[in-house]
Amino acid sequence: MTATHALVLVALLAASCAIAAVARRHGRSAPILLVLAGLAASYVPGMPEFTLNPDLVLLGILPPLLYTEGLRNSYLSIRDNMRPIGLLSVGLVLFTVACVATTVRLTVPGVPLAVALTLGAIVAPTDAVTTASVGRRLHLPRRLMTIISGESMLNDGTGLTAYQVAVRAAQGAGLAVLATTGRFLAVSAGGVLVGMALGVGVQALRSRIRDPLAESATAILVPYAAYLIADAVGVSGVLAVVISALYLGHHAGSAHFATRLQDTAVWQVATFVLESLVFALIGLQLRPVVRELSAHPTHHLAAATAAVLAAVIVARIVWVFPTTYLLAPVRHWHLTRPERRARQAPAESGRPSWRMVSLLSWAGMRGMISLVAAFALPVGFPQRTLLLFLTFSVVLGTLLLQGLTFPWLIRLLGVTQGQDRQERADALAEAAAQQAASAAGLRRLDELAARPGPDGRLPDEQTVERLRRLAERRQFGAWERLDGDTGQDGREVPSAAFRRLRLEMTAAERAAFIGMRDRREIDDEILDRVLRELDLEEAMLSREEWPG
Repeated sequence: MTATHALVLVALLAASCAIAAVARRHGRSAPILLVLAGLAASYVPGMPEFTLNPDLVLLGILPPLLYTEGLRNSYLSIRDNMRPIGLLSVGLVLFTVACVATTVRLTVPGVPLAVALTLGAIVAPTDAVTTASVGRRLHLPRRLMTIISGESMLNDGTGLTAYQVAVRAAQGAGLAVLATTGRFLAVSAGGVLVGMALGVGVQALRSRIRDPLAESATAILVPYAAYLIADAVGVSGVLAVVISALYLGHHAGSAHFATRLQDTAVWQVATFVLESLVFALIGLQLRPVVRELSAHPTHHLAAATAAVLAAVIVARIVWVFPTTYLLAPVRHWHLTRPERRARQAPAESGRPSWRMVSLLSWAGMRGMISLVAAFALPVGFPQRTLLLFLTFSVVLGTLLLQGLTFPWLIRLLGVTQGQDRQERADALAEAAAQQAASAAGLRRLDELAARPGPDGRLPDEQTVERLRRLAERRQFGAWERLDGDTGQDGREVPSAAFRRLRLEMTAAERAAFIGMRDRREIDDEILDRVLRELDLEEAMLSREEWPG
């Protein structure tokens, strides 16, 4: 890479982060804006062509993004929703492969079956990064977000396995149903085993290190190690990364508090930068692909593009509604209605709302993994340029058509009303949990207050009373926040007043410390220590979630 290319890449990265920041501030979809910006930049005179290197994305970008998404998701929630996730991540992927292959065979004469199946495998998986980015911004209901995220994390393994089989078939290996099924099961199961083994090993190692800096450094290596180990033994690297992330995220509560703070900051920054860059690079890919297709009639390309895009979208709708409503009762068909209710998991109780099913059927955006698979096709692969163009068209089409209409569909279906109820339920659960935890802390304080300390004396009564008031304040504050910062009479509740005043105090204390450093009354090492204490206190006082 020349110095000019490197400078342009740095400028592209800076511009991508800026666009993503603007999109976040104004509540817009960052992936869509970044793709459009990259597409526009590709036509700027003098803009170098950036080819999406599959190895770079598969090894350098995809593992940390999948790992971060795995950490954000709940293992217990995914386990409770495994039936719908499995139907989407396995059944829907294979159904989409068949639909797209059939569509290509009908609209593009002369395309071999194996090549058509290859395109189906490329565009079948939804994208974990794209879907989760849009879903978090739109505040989708929790269970729906769990199903969408779980699907988009796990269906990559299905899609890439089908892709490998189809590519080999197109190169002369042939299609054997039994061999293909056996390989799919072996690759998937192997990826799960590698991810679980690595997760258990890393968790055991981190529990013995007890060094926050070393624990965070170890965490950075996990997604790359999971992917490379799985790839080396010929199993699914995607599943290995996801499973290791789910396991470690489930056990994150046992880590050192500083490790959790560092890990959160590291992965948030890494995800923001990588997502911004990847979506911009996706937009930059279209111009060279279009140039290579100049010999193809425009109306043929348009017809094939529209047909494949329609097949991808319609296949999801056709699959989601029947599998949701027709297969849901089959699980306990031999039981009476009360027995079925008793057997159902919490996440499966009751028939899903048609509004939620409608949103699920429209949440089929494609993204990075499809383009990576397309660009990874070997040079000389039959119809390679056409597959690249159709893949890009599907990715861009789903981002624009489904991504831009998602907010409208949510407002039309009134799903945001459920979001308010969910937030209220979360606040009630948080208050109840805070009360139970405070009660446990107070019981422990009573036990310790009756025991002599290291100096042989009982703890100071004033110290015990201060700790008791702190626990009670946290307990009462959780209940006070149910109605916001002001009570029903319009007055500021005590917990909100305490938080507001203490935050103002910390700001004044921080300014005083910095002034002392500037006057050379303290050095920077002392400043770093006292500022860290203030930062931790401010993080504890702040009710806002860190951006992510």
